Amino acid sequence: MANRALPFFLEDRTGHNASSEFDDVYDRLFLRVATSPERAGMPGTSTVTIYNADRRSSRQRDQRPQGKASVVLEFGHNGGLGRISFVGSSVSMPMNHYLKKTAMFGTSLSRKFRASDGEEYKWTHRSLHNQEWTCMDSKGYIVAHYNLKSPEKPAFNTSGNVLTIYEPYAHLAIEILASLTIMRHIETHNL
Repeated sequence: MANRALPFFLEDRTGHNASSEFDDVYDRLFLRVATSPERAGMPGTSTVTIYNADRRSSRQRDQRPQGKASVVLEFGHNGGLGRISFVGSSVSMPMNHYLKKTAMFGTSLSRKFRASDGEEYKWTHRSLHNQEWTCMDSKGYIVAHYNLKSPEKPAFNTSGNVLTIYEPYAHLAIEILASLTIMRHIETHNL
């Protein structure tokens, strides 16, 4: 019997990696990504917090993130990888231990992580047609994918940027978004 569960289609309102809202088009899940100001005594570093929000964001951006902080990403000097910390648990580790390259001499844009369910998942960049980023489980099933709107395509009352998370993996939404945020950071900073 086919699985007819509806995926979570999270519209990425801005397309900016460190500052956006991800709202499910069916109002089931609302996530926020917000950058904190530079920390005193730590020039060149940045902190990105991912919030599990309780409501859809308004079209006029509210500067105060609504919801509960779930993950804190601390990036190092000049865009280098830093630490990932899961709020409410004792899990905190260097990002390069959380997201490991899939091959010693392979590209940085193919990395795997072990999620809270004990399973391993892998992000790849442009490995499948029409998907900017693809996340697969260890059996090769697509878990999530992310696409930015092509500049030549019109957008009608939406941004056109979408993170799709398939329903069986919805419980990993925060981890999927956190790992995607790091992967996009790696691409942007050529790490």
